[in-house]
Amino acid sequence: MSESKVPALLPVAPDALNRDHLGAWIREHVMPFTGPLDVQRFKGGQSNPTYLITADDKRFVMRRKPSGNLLPSAHAVDREYRIIRALEHTAVPVARPIALCQDDSVVGTMFYLMEFVEGRIVWDPLLPGLTPAERRATYDEMIRVLAALHSVDYVEVGLGDYGRAGQYIERQVARWTKQYRASETHRIEAMENLISWLPANIPAGDESCIVHGDYRLDNVVLHPSEPRILAVLDWELSTIGHPLADLAYHCMPWRIPKSVFRGFAGVDHASLGIPTEREYVAAYFKLTGRQPVAERDWEYYMAYNMFRIAAIIQGIMARALQGNASNADALQTGRTAVPLAELAWQQVERVIATGRG
Repeated sequence: MSESKVPALLPVAPDALNRDHLGAWIREHVMPFTGPLDVQRFKGGQSNPTYLITADDKRFVMRRKPSGNLLPSAHAVDREYRIIRALEHTAVPVARPIALCQDDSVVGTMFYLMEFVEGRIVWDPLLPGLTPAERRATYDEMIRVLAALHSVDYVEVGLGDYGRAGQYIERQVARWTKQYRASETHRIEAMENLISWLPANIPAGDESCIVHGDYRLDNVVLHPSEPRILAVLDWELSTIGHPLADLAYHCMPWRIPKSVFRGFAGVDHASLGIPTEREYVAAYFKLTGRQPVAERDWEYYMAYNMFRIAAIIQGIMARALQGNASNADALQTGRTAVPLAELAWQQVERVIATGRG
């Protein structure tokens, strides 16, 4: 059995969340129950506070907006609820959505309930403790589910207005450039190079599908003993976007050393049973029926995603230096922005050196 981590649960003070109001709402909109309502909060860095709610013998997960002044489009738990409802009867495994509450008077902010899915959450992409065959089966399942997501007809499931179709990469590069500039603490030469090169070299051709935005191993719940995904979690960054951008984000561990950021570049894939990046990407194209992407374009999507993550991490660094980061390890995390940006630019340099950039 691989190393798995069930997020720690923290007690919730009685004055932090009104159990009477929540209990009354559940009785009216979900189900009757007789005993007291038990509320615990999952420990972690989620931007939307997440709770385990127990009513008699039923367990639910509650995701709600944080309190305080928020940007209009931030922490949109109603979007999360909408997409898991839309995907509930597709080939994409999600936790069953139960109810959305848009009445702030119940717990202070909008929230939704979904079923609690019991299983494994695995944080190490090397899947320690599994046999090579079990690792291979787990990765086969991961790519199967991503292919299934990208194959959903988003208009047919009611998500035609869930995001803007087309020009996704162009808009994302501009967005993350703006975010990076807003949190810039010092000049990173590789980021400057990427900011210049990426918008001028966007691959031809445009596709649109549902993208998760943060599809990785620790954002899925695996069956307790089988290589099967029971639910994909954390849909906060989901939208209508480019499938290959989503795929490349998911494939970044093949390019990034573990010492830098959640990767396994340089490991012996064959001995571990983990497919090579080339095998994994080929499986995706076979499953989706899409034509394989040109090598130059694939390198672009990889470089773009490393740039995106470096911009996000730079934001963490800026908040850490200002003393208002939510995570005690924020400063250490923030320092990885430079090596990530350099890795991204090294990939671009290889493309340029071959005359394809």
